[in-house]
Amino acid sequence: MSGAFKDHFSRQAPDYARYRPNYPAALFAWLAQVAPSTGTAWDCGTGSGQAAVGLAAHFGRVIATDPSRKQLEHAEPHPRVEYRVATAEVSLLDTASVDLITVAQAIHWFDLDRFYAEARRVLKPGGVIAAWTYTLLDVDAGIDELLQDFYRNVVGPYWPPERRMVDDRYRSLPFPFEEVAAPAFEIRTEWSRDDLLGYLGTWSATQAYMKSVGIDPLVEFDRRLTALWPGPEVTKTLRWPLHLRVGRA
Repeated sequence: MSGAFKDHFSRQAPDYARYRPNYPAALFAWLAQVAPSTGTAWDCGTGSGQAAVGLAAHFGRVIATDPSRKQLEHAEPHPRVEYRVATAEVSLLDTASVDLITVAQAIHWFDLDRFYAEARRVLKPGGVIAAWTYTLLDVDAGIDELLQDFYRNVVGPYWPPERRMVDDRYRSLPFPFEEVAAPAFEIRTEWSRDDLLGYLGTWSATQAYMKSVGIDPLVEFDRRLTALWPGPEVTKTLRWPLHLRVGRA
C-alpha cells in the first residue's frame, strides 16, 4: 500500500464533521478497560475527532493526529484532546509513550507496514491497538434496498480500491498483534432524511462521482427516498455494525 497521503475528505471537511456518526460510549469504556492504563491514547487518522472526544472521557490525554489540516480545523475541541497534523507512519510521538492506539474507519488508507512499525515503537509494553470500521447502515427494508443500490450500482464504481477492506469488515486486514476478542458494538442514531443525505454526501465515492460525471447523484436518490421517508422533520433509527480488530503489543 502506498505511503502517499490520499486525501479523500478535506474538500468536504465541514460536512464530514457534521454528518459522520458518533461511536458508542460503551466502545471507549471497554477500550479503557483493556488498555494497560488510561494515561495517554493516540487516535490516528482522527478526521474531525469523533473517536478522540470519546476517548477523552476515559484517558487523561488524547493525542489526535491527521494529515489533513482542514479536517482538524473542524474537529470538536476538548480540554484533554490535542490535535496535531501528522501521518500515521510518522507520528512524531515519543517511544513507549502511549497506552492505546485507535484507528476509526481509517486504517485501510495507511501504509500498513510502516504504520505497524510506528505503532510498536510508540506503544508502551502491553499497550493495545484497536482498529474498527463500519459498513453500510441499516434503516428499514425499503430504505436499505435503496441504499444498497446507491452504494453498489450508482457510486460503486467510484469507490477507491482500499474500500474493499471495509466491505470485507477488516477480516482480510493484516494485523500482526496478539488479538484480543472484542464484544459486539454498533452505532445507533436518530436522523432526519436530510441528515442521511448529508452523510451520503461525505462518501468519497459520492464526491468522485460528482467530479467525474458532473451531476449530484443524491438528487435522484432523494427523489426515490422521499416516497419511503416522507416529511423532512421525521426521524428514523439508523444502525451501523462496528467491526473491530484489537491487539496487544
